[in-house]
Amino acid sequence: MFEKLETVVEKYHELTRKVADPDVIANQEVWRKHMKEMGEIEPVVHKYEEYKKAVEELEFAKELVDTEDDEELRDMAKAEVSEQEDKLEAVTAELKVLLIPKDPNDEKNVILEIRAGTGGDEAALFGGDLLRMYTRYAERHRWAIEIMDMNDTGIGGVKEAEVMIKGKGAYSRLKFESGVHRVQRVPETEAAGRIHTSAATVAVLPEVDDVEVNIDPNDVKVDVYRASGNGGQCVNTTDSAVRLTHIPTGIVVTCQDEKSQIKNRAKAMTVLKARIYDKMQQEQNARIAAERKDQVGSGDRSERIRTYNFPQSRVTDHRIGLTLYKLDQIMDGDLDDIIDALITDDQAKKMDNY
Repeated sequence: MFEKLETVVEKYHELTRKVADPDVIANQEVWRKHMKEMGEIEPVVHKYEEYKKAVEELEFAKELVDTEDDEELRDMAKAEVSEQEDKLEAVTAELKVLLIPKDPNDEKNVILEIRAGTGGDEAALFGGDLLRMYTRYAERHRWAIEIMDMNDTGIGGVKEAEVMIKGKGAYSRLKFESGVHRVQRVPETEAAGRIHTSAATVAVLPEVDDVEVNIDPNDVKVDVYRASGNGGQCVNTTDSAVRLTHIPTGIVVTCQDEKSQIKNRAKAMTVLKARIYDKMQQEQNARIAAERKDQVGSGDRSERIRTYNFPQSRVTDHRIGLTLYKLDQIMDGDLDDIIDALITDDQAKKMDNY
C-alpha cells in the first residue's frame, strides 16, 4: 500500500509542476485535464501526509516513554502513544478506502428506468411511487430531473418510465438501486383488505460519452409516429415520437416527451447509448463472475434487492440485511441511510480484496 502511496505523491508533485508550466496553461484543455487529475488524488496525498505526521508523533511519544525520568511526563507520553496509535489505525483505514479503485462512472449523470413487474395495476401504482421516491431524492440533492419517456396508467400508476438525473455523483449514489423492488400492501382497489405482493424493476444506467459507445447509423432503425397520452396540441397531432431499434442487440428505445422530433431523437439516442454501454458492462461482469465462480457484484437485475412492507412501515434491503422502520420517510426520498449502508458494505468488500 505504501509503495502505491509514494507513487501517488510523486504523480501529484509532477502534476503540480505541469499546471504551473506556461506552455500547459496556454493549452486550456490539457491544463483542465491535469487539474482534474490533481483534484482526484489530492485527498489521498493529504491523508498520507496526515499519516506520516501521526507516525512521527507516535515515535516521539514512544521515545519519551523510554527516556523520560519525570513520571508525570512519562504518563503524558504514554497517553499520547495510545492516542496516536488510535489515530494511525483510523487514518490507515481511511487511506485504504481512498486507494480503492474508483468506478469511472461515479461522477456521471444517470438514466433511471422503472418498469412495473408482476402485480397488474398495483405494480404500476408502485412504479409511480418509486418514480416519486427517486424524484424527491434527486431534489434533496439538488440534482436536475428530466423525464425522457413515460407510459402511465392515468390513475397515478407508471408502467414504464425513463428519467435523466443530472448532478455531481448521481451515479455513485444511485447505482446500487438496480434490481427488483417488491412491495407488500393492501391495494386501494382491494375491498377485502388483503395484503398483495407486487414488484417493479429499476435500472440505473450511467450517461455515456460518444467516445465510449460508437454506434453505426446503419445499425439503427428509426421509426417516427404520433405521440400518445397527455400532451399539448402539437404533441398529439404530429409525428414527433421516435422509436430507435439497435439491430445488432435488439435494444429498442422510445421517446415522445418533446414536441420536436429532433429533440426526441436526440434523447432516444442518449438512452440507446446508455443501454448498449450497460449491456457491454453486464456481459463483461458476467464473464468475470464466471471466471471467479462468484456472482457477487454482478449487478444481476433479476435479483430481488428490497422489500417495502406498508402494514409494518418496514423497508428491508436483502443484500445487506438492513431493516428500517421509516417507510413513509423513505418513500418521500429519504434514502441516504440505505444508500450510505450499501456504499459502506461495497467499500468493505473491496477492501477485503485489496
